[in-house]
Amino acid sequence: MPASAGVHHRTSPIPPEGVTLTSDDRPNPSAAAVQKLRLRYAKRGRLRFTSHRDVARAFERALRRAKVPMAYSQGFNPHPKISWIGASPTGVASEAEYVEIQLVEVLEPAELVGMLDTAMPPGLDLLEAVGVPVGGDGGSLADRMEASRWRIEMPGVATDTLRTAFAKLLEAEVVEVERLTKHGMRTIDARAAVVTGRVENDPVVSPSVTPDEPCGILDVVVRQLTPAVRPDDVLSALRVVAALEPPVPAKATRMAQGRLDDGGGLSDPLAPDRGARASASG
Repeated sequence: MPASAGVHHRTSPIPPEGVTLTSDDRPNPSAAAVQKLRLRYAKRGRLRFTSHRDVARAFERALRRAKVPMAYSQGFNPHPKISWIGASPTGVASEAEYVEIQLVEVLEPAELVGMLDTAMPPGLDLLEAVGVPVGGDGGSLADRMEASRWRIEMPGVATDTLRTAFAKLLEAEVVEVERLTKHGMRTIDARAAVVTGRVENDPVVSPSVTPDEPCGILDVVVRQLTPAVRPDDVLSALRVVAALEPPVPAKATRMAQGRLDDGGGLSDPLAPDRGARASASG
């Protein structure tokens, strides 16, 4: 398949002689983008069960309700210029989702956060916005997403039991698990993606967990490989190495994304953009 596959270019047809195109027929006359904003948002509560497609639709509706001056693609079927970066899978919550938008008017990032967050549905919360130059050398945000840090709550699993199981996972060289995909069952090495992790000693758990119920919590950094290793793959790996079977479904929350440092931690992916903005204003 050629490199340009998947990228569709539409040319404006020349109408027959004597035929005048109406405003509905003409390509979208969107102004050029003058600002790019990188946003961090959270996916909380019941919204974690929402597919990324539905999250994207809700986000676009919020943009329209808030009257954000979006830039649009050209052509007969214009779309707002939105780029999603590493969206989390359905069924998990997140405090670190990222998206880029382009505007035809310059807004202060804090102003956009106020405008847009009030228009978001409950559970979809805009946390931060950082401006970057359009067409400038701001680098690719997607390239900064090397790994994710996950918090996996396991009600009914004692902390010591979880700690023993995770130690066995780290000791293994390869832990193969199976995942059902649209192309059938696929075997992946979950261990290859696990960078580091720890089991919390005195965890603060969800309100859904009763005070006398054990709840092991695993804080784990997982490298973003292809195919991606998800929290449920980590749980499957714990089942393989230690026969660990949580009695109720675990709850996973992505706490951070970013580049890996030497200690297995993650850098803030928006830090370079904040730094560039501070230097420009100084």
